[in-house]
Amino acid sequence: MEREDFRNLLGEIGKMRMPFGKYGPAGVPPRGMPIYDLPPEYLSWFKERGFPKGRLGELLAIICEIKDVGMDQVFDPLREANGGRVTFRAKRPRDRQFPAEE
Repeated sequence: MEREDFRNLLGEIGKMRMPFGKYGPAGVPPRGMPIYDLPPEYLSWFKERGFPKGRLGELLAIICEIKDVGMDQVFDPLREANGGRVTFRAKRPRDRQFPAEE
């Protein structure tokens, strides 16, 4: 792959966000998680069961391959340009129910 082609590919990856599922807009508001920050376990799940059709699936397969060989730092300039790594943490309930004292 030519250097300019790889640069264009990274630019395309940097603009894409996960449009559905756990890491989509419903789980990571307002637009979903950037696809380069998806956890390797999630990408491996797609790898086992099949990536989505179309360009999104192609990009997820490329990201999975890059992360599998340990080159995740390739995405660091994208993270810096977009304000850092996006993390996903399920919200914990803030209301705690304690048993009444007798």
